[in-house]
Amino acid sequence: MTPMPTQAKKAEAFLVLHHGASPLLIPNPWDLGSAKLLESLGFAALATTSGGFAATLGRLDGSVTRDEAISHGRAIVSAVDVPVSADLENCFADDPDGVATTVAMAVEAGLAGCSVEDFSKNNDDPIYDPGLARDRVAAAAEAAHAGPVHLVLTARAENHLHGRPDLDDTITRLQAYQEAGADVLYAPGLSELDDIRRVVSSVDRPVNVLTRPGAPTVSQLAEAGVARISVGGAFAWVALAALVEAGQELLGPGTYGFLDRAAVGAATARSVFAGG
Repeated sequence: MTPMPTQAKKAEAFLVLHHGASPLLIPNPWDLGSAKLLESLGFAALATTSGGFAATLGRLDGSVTRDEAISHGRAIVSAVDVPVSADLENCFADDPDGVATTVAMAVEAGLAGCSVEDFSKNNDDPIYDPGLARDRVAAAAEAAHAGPVHLVLTARAENHLHGRPDLDDTITRLQAYQEAGADVLYAPGLSELDDIRRVVSSVDRPVNVLTRPGAPTVSQLAEAGVARISVGGAFAWVALAALVEAGQELLGPGTYGFLDRAAVGAATARSVFAGG
């Protein structure tokens, strides 16, 4: 039996995956079953989704606590053999010390990576001041890289998700986060290929792009030099949509067309979950 890779080896492999010949396609499971299924399909790494996980608790994105997010990340790590990165929102803290504490907890949970974003969760002032934002990333990087595990830190510039479509400011922030020690850079909300190319050419770290309606295809993003492509909560919403459609069919026409899809899902689950 091949021994399971150590956390340090998983983190090392995760970073290497960002420097391959093609973008790392990293889906976002929302529970242990979806993590096992996605791993079985051949994805080389996984990342949690704050919104998808919150939905499993009957809540909206942004309502999960730090302890809940860390516990969820630990559970996903235990379910699969591939590297797992955690969506830790703003690391559940405004101050750099609090951010560092959260990242240290991520290391202890066995994760291979995690993210820190500059969204303050304050609707009146949604994006942290540039200086504070940089200090928060620096604190996160120090905690991520302090020990024998080089946790892969993704720094997120959230402008475009919160009504601030200022590409110049986004790039300036990403450059500052790079200098602060981030391993991967991410500006969710970008959809225009020219904007994405500009971001990629303005930094010296791997860039992640979030799939969105109308966004460039995987091949187009690869041509633009994108290193990683993630789906956020999209796969979770696909699963919920299928549930809604099945329920509406049963309540409405009273037919059972959903059973064809259910048979495929059940067969897949039996195959993937057979080993426990």
